[in-house]
Amino acid sequence: MKLLRFGEKGRERPGLLDDRGRIRDLSAHIDHVAGGAPDAATMRRLRALDVSTLPLVEGAPRLGPCVASVGKLIAISLNYLDHAAEVDQPIPEEPVILLKATSSISGPNDDVVIPRGCRKLDWEVELGIVIGKGGVYIEEREALDHVAGYCIVNDVSARDFQLERGGTWDKGKGCDTFGPLGPWLVTPDEVGDVGNLRLWLEVDGKRYQDGSTRTMIFGVARIVSYVSGFMSLQPGDVITTGTPPGNGLAQDPPVFLKPGNVMRLGIDRLGEQRQTVVSP
Repeated sequence: MKLLRFGEKGRERPGLLDDRGRIRDLSAHIDHVAGGAPDAATMRRLRALDVSTLPLVEGAPRLGPCVASVGKLIAISLNYLDHAAEVDQPIPEEPVILLKATSSISGPNDDVVIPRGCRKLDWEVELGIVIGKGGVYIEEREALDHVAGYCIVNDVSARDFQLERGGTWDKGKGCDTFGPLGPWLVTPDEVGDVGNLRLWLEVDGKRYQDGSTRTMIFGVARIVSYVSGFMSLQPGDVITTGTPPGNGLAQDPPVFLKPGNVMRLGIDRLGEQRQTVVSP
């Protein structure tokens, strides 16, 4: 099942994508795709629906973030073997955790706004984990039971804020529009082997990133279990799991985003995003 949210910013409605790629309105059945949903009971109810009877949404509405009211947006850094080699960093012995501000979350095709004073805006295509069942100290063998589904995240980053302004990395990760989510939340049964998904990202038609979750250092179950040992996870939390090689900082010489650039990115079975970079 592919769950989504559509409509004007702040007024999105819940929907799903049918087997012909058309949006169906779920407003009569759930309030939103958000914290607390889709839990197991909600998913059972949605699976029982006759999709063909749901109202069709005409045209091509804006897509909002596929999860609303995200309590935490947790990022895992340096989690691909080939990316660690690319940037000449040692392989982490444990997952590296940082937090992106939830105010950074935006729709999958919304504009990315360059913050004031930023000169080094960068991209990172990432697999996002959406938590469906909360917990703390989750055992790794049970971790996948806590996953509602997966989505694409573009972990947009201001490298100069992150690396040249002192303190933690958070200031370069949490600016408004730096967390596009979607286009949809895809349930695990439709994703299949999450450890073998292709990820890619292009800027103005040039492909910079082309990797696979096969090279992740820490897999989904390990990440969910590990993070839950430091903070409780709640339904609707999103964990973004690191990026493969090819971000702008790693180019020789580095390449950074400018106004008018268009990013297009995708992950197998999770769809695509498209963002235009704009001035503040």
